[in-house]
Order: sequence, then C-alpha cells, then structure tokens
Amino acid sequence: MLKSTLKLFLPPNILPLSKQLGNATRMSTGSEVISTIVKKWREHPPSSYCLKVDNFKQLENFTTSSDDKYESRLFSSCGYNWKLIVYPKGNKKDNGKGFISMYVEIDSKSFISEPQCEVFAELIFFVYNKKENKYFTIQDQCEFGVDVVVPSPLTSWEILSFNKKLQKPKFSWTVKKFSQLKEHEYTSNKFSVGERNWVLKLYPKGYSREDDKWLSVFLHLADNGTAKADEKIFVQANLRVLDPHGSNHKAYQMNTWQIGKNLGWGWDEFLSLEELRKAYLDKEDALNVEAEFEVVSATKYSPII
Repeated sequence: MLKSTLKLFLPPNILPLSKQLGNATRMSTGSEVISTIVKKWREHPPSSYCLKVDNFKQLENFTTSSDDKYESRLFSSCGYNWKLIVYPKGNKKDNGKGFISMYVEIDSKSFISEPQCEVFAELIFFVYNKKENKYFTIQDQCEFGVDVVVPSPLTSWEILSFNKKLQKPKFSWTVKKFSQLKEHEYTSNKFSVGERNWVLKLYPKGYSREDDKWLSVFLHLADNGTAKADEKIFVQANLRVLDPHGSNHKAYQMNTWQIGKNLGWGWDEFLSLEELRKAYLDKEDALNVEAEFEVVSATKYSPII
C-alpha cells in the first residue's frame, strides 16, 4: 500500500464552531509544516467517497481493537483504488493525539506498471457540520493553478453503525454426553443476532489437535458466511461455559473486528479439560455453553455489495 503524505488533523471539540477553525487546523507533507491552507464551507457533498458514522463516540471506543483506526472499503477514483482512514482519537504515532486524524491511501494493486509510478492527486478533506448544514473543506494552497472540475453526484459511500439494542442477544447450547464425544468438531444450531446468523463451534479435545488438554470454543457466521469485499464486522460478546453447580462460570469477552474470510472468533485454550471434568459437567454429563452479544456492527454501502 502507498500512503498519501497529506495528513489532516481536526480537533473534535471545535468542529461546531467555525470561527475557531482558523487556528485549529494543521497540515503537513512529510516533515514540512504548511501554514498556508484553504479552509472554506461548501454545501455540495464530496464527489469521490463519503463515510458516515451513526455514533462517533462508539467508533472511538471500538477502534481500540483495530489500532485506533477505521478503514473504509476501497473506492475508485481517476483509475485508481483508494481507501479513507480515520483515527477518531488521533494517530498518536503521527503526533495526532487530541485530534481527529484523516488519511487517504492508494491501493498498490491499482498500478499496472512496474516500478510503480508517481501519482499526483488533489486532495480535499471534508467534515460535515450539522449546525451549519455544510461541509468544511481543507486543501493545500502552496501551488498556483486552476482546474475546472464539475463534480459528479456522490454515488460511493458507506454508513457504519453499532447496534447495542439487540433482540434476544443471548444463545444457550447444551452439549449432551460430553464425555462420550468422538468427533473433532461440533456445531450448534443456527441463531440470529444483530441481523446476522451465527453458530457456535466446539472442539472437545482442542482445535489444534496437538494435544487433548483443552476445550476450544469459537463463534462463526452461519452457513460458512464471510464478510463481503472489504467489509469489517465488529462484535462485542461474551462466551461462557456455565457452572451447573453455582455461578463460577468460565467466561471470556471478545471485542474485535472481523475482516474478509470467516476464520471465526474465539479461543483455542478456552478451558482445560481437567478443570472442565471437575466442575463444569452436570449430573447428566452435559456441558452448557452460552453466547451473549453486546454490540454488533452493520454497514450499508453504495453501490450495494
């Protein structure tokens, strides 16, 4: 991937106040700080790509498990594929702490020649201001010239949301006659949470097959489902093996993003078989496994994928 050297930092606490933006925005190319920039309002939305987040505070919280950033799906512009990258709490590695950091990155697979050629791009970053009902734009003003551009209507965008009000967020699975299980893998019935279908997968003697000391438990999209092209799915959920004699349940919380191929979420070494046999089988030799969801993300795209 080739990353643009143009970086934009916007302090989140001043976005609604346009009069303060003059001293609050900075832009750099490499190590050189550029103080001469164009900042203006406009009513027309961006023509290349738009990312809308239903709840920005949730994005701040949930990107902690993805290097503090959210990457959009790839979009096409001027014959190349790009992605928009947003750090809701700032890119600390690039001196962006306390700001919102925005980047645009070009996909190296867009190049058809070797070695890869240089690409000269005019970048305008947008932040929508609800109070003004306009877009605040920031653009470099170090060179002089003119391009007459008639922007086309916005046709490529995504809307990211985090559903915390889930219907029937809990699923329970009773695995009968656990001590007699012979197969390597067992799959639960399909269940629906957050407008997606899921299954639990259980490995009575461990997923890796290297030893038989551990119980492995994983959460998967049902029907061998996978994320769509470039789609990212966030899940916050608790997986538990229930204590039939009390409340000493064995539990882990997943707080992670799934991208592309469905490898599942879970733990190889969820619970030792020695501990399981001592405390987690009921009188009928059954094991009770539970998944309780707290958050599931959803993304709408245009064009639809």
